Amino acid sequence: MVKSASPPNTTRKPSKVEVLKEHSNFLREPVATEILQDTTHFSEDAVQILKFHGSYQQDNRDNRIKGQEKDYQFMLRTRNPGGFVPPQLYLTLDKLADDYGNHTLRATTRQGFQVHGILKKNLKASVAAIIKNLGSTLGACGDLNRNVMAPPAPFKNKPEYQYAWEYADNIAQLLTPQTGAYYEIWLDGEMAISAEENPEVKAARQRNGTGTVFHDTEEPIYGSHYMPRKFKVSVTVPGDNSIDLYTQDLSLVVITNDSSELEGFNVFAGGGLGRTHNKEETFARLADPICYVAKEDVYDIIKAIVATQRDYGDRTDRRHARLKYLIQDWGVEKFQSMVEKYFGKQLAPFKALPDFKYQDFLGWNEQGDGKLFLGISVDNGRIKDEGSFQLKTALREIVKKFNLPIRLTPHHNVIFCDIVPKNKQAIQKILNTHGVVFNPEEIEPLVRYAMACPAMPTCGLAVTESERAIPGILERIRALLDKNGLQKEHFVVRMTGCPNGCARPYMAELGFVGSAPEAYQLWLGGSQDQTRLALPYMERLHHNDLETQLEPIFVYFRQSRQPEEKFGDFCDRVGFDAIREFAAKYESETVVQPDITDDSDGLVETMADSTTASVTEESEQQVVAIANTTTASNKARHRISLKDEVYSNLKKAAESKGKSMTDLVNDALKGYLENL
Repeated sequence: MVKSASPPNTTRKPSKVEVLKEHSNFLREPVATEILQDTTHFSEDAVQILKFHGSYQQDNRDNRIKGQEKDYQFMLRTRNPGGFVPPQLYLTLDKLADDYGNHTLRATTRQGFQVHGILKKNLKASVAAIIKNLGSTLGACGDLNRNVMAPPAPFKNKPEYQYAWEYADNIAQLLTPQTGAYYEIWLDGEMAISAEENPEVKAARQRNGTGTVFHDTEEPIYGSHYMPRKFKVSVTVPGDNSIDLYTQDLSLVVITNDSSELEGFNVFAGGGLGRTHNKEETFARLADPICYVAKEDVYDIIKAIVATQRDYGDRTDRRHARLKYLIQDWGVEKFQSMVEKYFGKQLAPFKALPDFKYQDFLGWNEQGDGKLFLGISVDNGRIKDEGSFQLKTALREIVKKFNLPIRLTPHHNVIFCDIVPKNKQAIQKILNTHGVVFNPEEIEPLVRYAMACPAMPTCGLAVTESERAIPGILERIRALLDKNGLQKEHFVVRMTGCPNGCARPYMAELGFVGSAPEAYQLWLGGSQDQTRLALPYMERLHHNDLETQLEPIFVYFRQSRQPEEKFGDFCDRVGFDAIREFAAKYESETVVQPDITDDSDGLVETMADSTTASVTEESEQQVVAIANTTTASNKARHRISLKDEVYSNLKKAAESKGKSMTDLVNDALKGYLENL
């Protein structure tokens, strides 16, 4: 038996956030006081507690003016287990986006919605509207269990999917904060009308004897300190990796018998992607297989794992506070041993599973009950009206006319469920009228499988663009693939504006991770099925150098791939040393020499007349001097050509002096121009 610690175990001074949680009176203060104040924003202390209620305080960085107050606004995030959104809730969110937000909705990569641009004075009304229309924001952010994910495809003839949704709902109930603060603050103490809680879940929350529960407190599972950091859970079925199961703190995989009856679950733990640049002690990590658990014990194993992280997770260093670091530091065997103590019995061995595959479920599909579902691709999850593309209007019309529920996908797309076949043509007509493509075969594959986080201008953590930059980046990648004979190729591209990894770039075949203004870390080698971690190939890639750096990699892929080999698999197989060696020796097969023009965008490239410059340093396949730019747009690259003899002499001089050719060009031109 484990005696649960209160306050949580720590041999060092707890972080400031830990102190705030302890003194918040179970998430009430200072939010309850400050929501009543006529101000544009909350204090920093209140902001930390506000997260537990499902909101982040942000400011629009596009509107920052020196000497003036920031353009404060709030993002609200919903909690939708398994991505389920009833029609009433969807229409409410659509209206809130127009009445109080920035006229867009954003589907998240955890199957919820975000509404951006809400002012403080409208925050309470917005949260209240969500609660009163079958939704919630409680626990969508903060140091506790986040939205529980499950496969979004509404297969009614596949019992394993039904079990996954059922247990995603039940786990969400089990780990929902029990404090009354949420309804006190946002509904003035009124309880919302909601479905009755599962009695089995309610009993499991109170059941103790092994140290998983605190008695005589508002929060029997979390206590007064909640979790050390966010805790992410998913439930899926064998073979379905639509939920990126290896990136979760805790993943359950449904196990059925030959009669399709639920027997139990395989348990994974310890995944997580957040990291910090230049801090090697922070890293992305894949979840480990932990055990198998019978269905009657599933809630107890969840409580045991939560309690282990709750009581032994790092509460001093928030960068080291996720479950992945506890398992990495302890090792899987020690972690299993501690979980067993909280569980009260020996862990059963993991059961064999098939390979996991990624699916996005786009287009028209059979549900298995005579009805249809329709998966619609949403670029970067942003539901908006823009010109002739009227996605927001189209979705609203469909929900209103046909009263259809929605399931959001972990790839931030939308699935309409329970469609009567006779309504198929009418739905297609609405989509066509508003310029919405619903046939997945008509979507550029790079776009279909790409994801980007919101980043600028609202995310306070972003160091560079992501959602606004990725359309142009994908166009340039497609042009580069087409140029080099790879017209039919596509791969998983993901981009984030910072290293926290919200769009899961560390699982991508090609990942861009914001590292500086207009620059990204480049990650390579993930798999199309998101079952392998990518690795950092380049620390800083300025967006202007994308073609220069990616072309040699793509050419090497074309020349040396195995039959049917995918790009991520190729990068993983050959390794980065081989890629860098090829890139250093690479000579472009096709050279187009533009006219000599004046360098209006601050970019000078020196190239030999007969061939692209090939140099030995990884970071210089052309001699480039880049001035600061003010936009992430794809500008024209003006070039100045060198004679072969001059280029050869420049290369030799650079090697003899141990300098880069770029530095020599800069020094020479600077000296020459100063003496004019």
